[in-house]
Amino acid sequence: MPRKPNYDRDDLIDRARDLFWERGWAGTSLKDLEANLKMKPGSFYAAFGSKDALFELALKKYAENSAARLTSLTQEFGPLGALEQLPLAVVEGDAAPARACMLSKTLLELHAHDHPLAKAANAHLLKMEQHIAELFRQAQENGDISSNQDPSALARRYQSDLLGLRVSAERDGVDAKAIAQEIADGITRI
Repeated sequence: MPRKPNYDRDDLIDRARDLFWERGWAGTSLKDLEANLKMKPGSFYAAFGSKDALFELALKKYAENSAARLTSLTQEFGPLGALEQLPLAVVEGDAAPARACMLSKTLLELHAHDHPLAKAANAHLLKMEQHIAELFRQAQENGDISSNQDPSALARRYQSDLLGLRVSAERDGVDAKAIAQEIADGITRI
């Protein structure tokens, strides 16, 4: 009978996610992962199979956490309130290794190489865009915003604004909270 691993898999994926998020795919070596996760090569391969497999798990966890945050905001503030709150939550709530979106960073880094992880990142971004579009649809049904605009188009623009906000938050001398507030204020003018 195989021996049960003596590690917390979710914790290892979280730690790998943070390392990948900070350094990117190419900037994170297997040695970096082994050191950060405190695993020997054999244990690493037994647990995850490959660097790419672990990166894909990290992307999935990042996307799930983002979706869970939006769902939580929706439960607390409703569809329109969630869309207004999310930009501020992005800049205030992240104690992350990088503020720029891990999914967009991955897409930018690996798309030119036609890497499968770029496709995975894009799929997660599209799923989040659909989630946002559904919130716009619900806000329209509730009469909170005008029904004369396409929720999918609103979601694309909103997601683009959030991705730009995350990049701006990385820059010195930029008031990311002010930009977040501008995005939130723009929701009510739709």
